[in-house]
Amino acid sequence: MRTRRMMTREENYFRTVEFRNPAWIPVSVSLMPATWKKYREDLEEIVIRHPLIFGEYKKGSRNFDEFRGLYREGTHTDEWGCVWKNIRGGLDAIVVHHPLSSWDAFESYTPPEPGEGLPHGFMFQRLYYLRGFENLMMDFVDEPPQLHRLIDMVLSYNLAVVRKWVARKPKMVHFGDDLGMQDRLPMSPEHFRKYLKPCYSQIFGMCRDAGIHVYFHSDGHILEVIDDLIECGVTVINPQIRANTLDGLVEVCKGKVCVNLDLDRQLFPFCTPKDIDEHIREAVVKLGSKQGGLMLVAECEPDVPLENIEAICQALEKYMFYYS
Repeated sequence: MRTRRMMTREENYFRTVEFRNPAWIPVSVSLMPATWKKYREDLEEIVIRHPLIFGEYKKGSRNFDEFRGLYREGTHTDEWGCVWKNIRGGLDAIVVHHPLSSWDAFESYTPPEPGEGLPHGFMFQRLYYLRGFENLMMDFVDEPPQLHRLIDMVLSYNLAVVRKWVARKPKMVHFGDDLGMQDRLPMSPEHFRKYLKPCYSQIFGMCRDAGIHVYFHSDGHILEVIDDLIECGVTVINPQIRANTLDGLVEVCKGKVCVNLDLDRQLFPFCTPKDIDEHIREAVVKLGSKQGGLMLVAECEPDVPLENIEAICQALEKYMFYYS
């Protein structure tokens, strides 16, 4: 009698990415460090109850009060000279000083040597971390001569880092760059295609030419440029459902690119467990298929009640086998 081979998580994941009939929808829950700090052992109990989502978590293995990197309270300066400030440990920091806010500083500015990794905000965001958001938006319109040199400088750094990654021959490389605002792009699609798309095309193309999948995360509304990102080589996109709408993502993404759908984190603090179940079911029914192409992720900030975190986990475990 033949025994049925169990599919590994990795095999199922790449079957999902490649639309090759996965056994289940990959799901995950992201718990912010501030959420751990607030709920502590009570949150740990939820994690332990849901090994399908969190794996085999060992009780007591997390320091609830330890924050690393940009999650630490206070200020620090990164390798580009951008000063970050965090007013509440466990949540994200923001850039409060931009070393190239004046073009007068550009000629004497020296970028860092390429490191081993790319932080979140590697291209578009790095440009406005250096220049300041309003300055960069004006640059896209006014097109000062320094702008193209700045873009080339950041692009060259990114290409050097990605070249190191490609040499290691991973199956996938992850990128994150928040391109959108709550309900629109901060720039016109034409400006995106002029200034940013050529950069992404080179960076992602290097991966795709080596047979490596490209995972791309962006917060905010990006519907108008998703086709461009796919054209640049993105094979998994991680968009926010509220900023783009479920129907909008179905129209632009379904069957064309694998979606790791960022569920509605602005809903979770205020809704009922029943609302959560309906929200996740609708996403699975509309955007999923037996062939694959859908993953689900729920990020929980400290304003999400424990009851709703539990409801998120239960609904994800319920619907991850919807097409099985």
